[in-house]
Amino acid sequence: MTAPTRIRVDGDAPYDVVVGEGLLGELAAMVSGSQRVAVVHPASLRTTAEAVRDDLLAQGHEAHAVEVPDGEKQKDLKVAAYLWDVLGQVGFTRTDALVAVGGGATTDLTGFVAATWLRGVPVVHVPTTLLGMVDAAVGGKTGINTSAGKNLVGSFHPPAGVLCDLTALETLPVHDFVAGLAEVVKVGFTHDPRILELVEADPKAARSSTGPHIRELVERAIAVKAQVVGDDLTEQGAREFLNYGHTLGHAIEKVEDYGWRHGAAVSVGLVFVAELGRLAGRLDDATAARHRSVLESVGLPTSYTGEWAKVHAAMRIDKKTRGNRLRFVVLDALASPRILDDPDPTLLVAAYEEVRKDRGPEVYL
Repeated sequence: MTAPTRIRVDGDAPYDVVVGEGLLGELAAMVSGSQRVAVVHPASLRTTAEAVRDDLLAQGHEAHAVEVPDGEKQKDLKVAAYLWDVLGQVGFTRTDALVAVGGGATTDLTGFVAATWLRGVPVVHVPTTLLGMVDAAVGGKTGINTSAGKNLVGSFHPPAGVLCDLTALETLPVHDFVAGLAEVVKVGFTHDPRILELVEADPKAARSSTGPHIRELVERAIAVKAQVVGDDLTEQGAREFLNYGHTLGHAIEKVEDYGWRHGAAVSVGLVFVAELGRLAGRLDDATAARHRSVLESVGLPTSYTGEWAKVHAAMRIDKKTRGNRLRFVVLDALASPRILDDPDPTLLVAAYEEVRKDRGPEVYL
């Protein structure tokens, strides 16, 4: 078995992201000093979470498995309140810890609860999806959804550590795995073009959890995020560039009542901002077109036919918006992200028309 890779995330509270296989033995060190540990997990991962709990019990911790709903339904204030009640009943102190076992929704929720219980307790993330490994679990962003939009209530709370066990990906449904690739491709365009080259060399292998380059793709995506958030935890500068494609992506999720997977929505969002950058005279035609070709090659959607008025209204609640001014991350060139502030409304409509064009049945939703 290959030795695990440790990617350091610097900042005021530095931590390691460990990537490899068979990483359960790493968890005890990350929760060292905690008497009580709550293992938060969605219902679909009950068996996995119970194995984590049992291992912690064997290490001498008072461990509890706490089940929450699957998917985006768990990112709700009522679910957060339920977890707060559990922590109160168990008697959690500031030195006790939470462990999130699940996808991005679980790490977002658990991180938010950890950030707010007693104004901050340790949390370790054990992401079980590609999306969770390369995006949600790394960087300290936490949040829950409201009726107004996605992740509008949250905080920055860096974890004590992140364990990315690649064996978890082998049982991940292919659509969930492919959804995670949207975030990998995203940083290929914004920061690390080598990612695009690896995907383009063998798209079929890239969409397989056992493909020859999966570990490198995961490690490269994490390394980009680790570098960015280590320098800019609270999104005052360069971290904002990681939101490339997310303004429209989050709007689609909201309009579709979270019926779309996050990665699928972001994939469409990437095509949209590529077209927006091109129409604004910022991005060359070839790089804009490359977005669509790379995403489609792994089976991600590149078009959406929802009503513009609804999507536009949802975008106005995006976290990057300032007053009435919409702001988008665009590319001036490959690996050269910039902010496009308050673009001409006609450009927005024209870019959206590009993603509304019918290009045949979607490969993936």
